[in-house]
Amino acid sequence: MPSKSAVVTVDEIRKHASADSLWLVVDNKVWDMTEFAPEHPGGTSILLRYAGKDATKPYNEIHAPSLISETLSPSKLKGTLDQSSVDPEWTKPPPEETKQLQLGKKPPLHTLLNAFDFERVGSETINPKAWAYFSSAATDLITLDANRNAYNRIWFRPRVFRNVRKCDTRTKILGCESSLPLMISPAAMAKVVHPDGEKVLARAAASQGIIQAISTNASYSVTDIVPSAPAGHPFVFQLYVNKDRAKTESLLRIVESLGVKAIFVTVDAHVIGKREADERIKADDSLSPPMSGTKNTDDKKGGGLARTTGAFIDESFEWEDLAWLRRVTKLPLVVKGIQGAADAKMAMRWGVDGIVVSNHGGRSLDTTPASVLVLLELQKNCPEVFDKMEVFVDGGIRRGTDILKALCLGARAVGMGRTFLYALNYGQEGVEHFVDIMRDELETSMRLLGITDLSQCHPGLLNTGDVDHLIPSLEEEHPYAKWRPKAVL
Repeated sequence: MPSKSAVVTVDEIRKHASADSLWLVVDNKVWDMTEFAPEHPGGTSILLRYAGKDATKPYNEIHAPSLISETLSPSKLKGTLDQSSVDPEWTKPPPEETKQLQLGKKPPLHTLLNAFDFERVGSETINPKAWAYFSSAATDLITLDANRNAYNRIWFRPRVFRNVRKCDTRTKILGCESSLPLMISPAAMAKVVHPDGEKVLARAAASQGIIQAISTNASYSVTDIVPSAPAGHPFVFQLYVNKDRAKTESLLRIVESLGVKAIFVTVDAHVIGKREADERIKADDSLSPPMSGTKNTDDKKGGGLARTTGAFIDESFEWEDLAWLRRVTKLPLVVKGIQGAADAKMAMRWGVDGIVVSNHGGRSLDTTPASVLVLLELQKNCPEVFDKMEVFVDGGIRRGTDILKALCLGARAVGMGRTFLYALNYGQEGVEHFVDIMRDELETSMRLLGITDLSQCHPGLLNTGDVDHLIPSLEEEHPYAKWRPKAVL
């Protein structure tokens, strides 16, 4: 048997291309995966697809570089690839990769001028399964469209004869300095867009002085992501509570030890919405988020990446469990997924540090109200929440004007998710370019509105008459409340 220092030829590696003897090459190292294959979280089929071949590219698209050496015994390392034995057949990509290489060519980054440009390019160049997962939303996409369209129905009321030579977009988010009232919303499996995934987002966020929310379903562990940015750069962590609460407690201890500044506990996706575009495309069974440990598989419902990787989420988590979460972590708590005034008031009563007004980007329950309309509902029914805790919002934001409207309605900052993933398609430079675009749009909009500092934002700068009739009163004041069973009231 070859030693660890042995040089292994291509011909020898090709002999081990079955379940009985399964070797793979990753980063020029030859590994014996035979015993590990049945236990692989992503299933055996993906390993067999690359058995006796070079699996470097698909491996690095999904996994952290150190994972294979941490998982396998040193005895499974058979040696290094003999480069002199490489032939044209060895370097030929498999059919799946060949098809991906034929996707549309990306235009030069400088030609992309807005969020919609990044989305268009992403639709033409990102792997079809990844695109279906990131762009999809629940059922008929009504909330997805409403998130965006509602901003278009709110009008500015500009003031003129103002000195707007200097403009300041800086703010504080949960006590942390940010150059913009903009966060990178948590999103799963960024590595399917770029090999370094969330680590690239971390580096770009640090260079631009904004905050990244790290997802529980990130394609890298939080221990890999946080050190990607300079020491001291602030992060927040988005938490899905695990059915196995002990796993959540262990994860939160790691998060705290890394200096993460706050926990954003997600409450609007305890079960995953029906995202049909994601379901229609076959699952990639190699995907397995390291912090949740679930895997993507096909079943009778289809190939939904979100649904299958979200199977670990605790559906029983409720308000009273915030007391447990407070005992587990001393970090500030933000409840992500508030969709009405009644729950915003509940969050305030439970003493959380903030809320995110969010419908999960239209990906959970379709026909829930647009996020910006919920901000209006809070202003109408419980304006005190803006004084008691920090209020954030995401969903449908594509322009600097959208950010400014949300701030005028009381939001401390906004989150953007999908578009950052589309920008990631161009690597760190693409993410930084996108942030520059949003910064420029926000500054321009502020000056034209007649303000120079975010503290000057207020509802009086907006005309919301086109949507005011859509804003309900509190649930207990609903005219039809008396017709419902008492148990529901």
